[in-house]
Amino acid sequence: MKISEIKEILKGSMLCGEDQMDTVIVAGGAADLMDDVLASAAKGCALLTGVTTDHVIRTAKIVGVGTIVIVRGKNPSKAFVEMAESFEIPLMVTEYSLFVACGRLYMNGIRGLDGSW
Repeated sequence: MKISEIKEILKGSMLCGEDQMDTVIVAGGAADLMDDVLASAAKGCALLTGVTTDHVIRTAKIVGVGTIVIVRGKNPSKAFVEMAESFEIPLMVTEYSLFVACGRLYMNGIRGLDGSW
């Protein structure tokens, strides 16, 4: 599924990475603990989270996350957005809760890698 499709499904707003809307996302996962992301995420996945600290961006870069989705309509800081942009990680925000956002993606074909994330 392309980032543009995820944006549509989640009624999201892009904060950066509009030039990467055709990037294919291979799976998805949700976590607020970046240790869980390091342990379970895969390159090219969508990371859904409610956390807006620089740890999220740094972890996403290490793992090779394909896009980050910030849930609950949180408004990340300018520094957060700039870091995502500098690492070339598409970043969007959705008003949906973490639970609902994951459910909407699952209903539209995005799956986790092994069911544990």
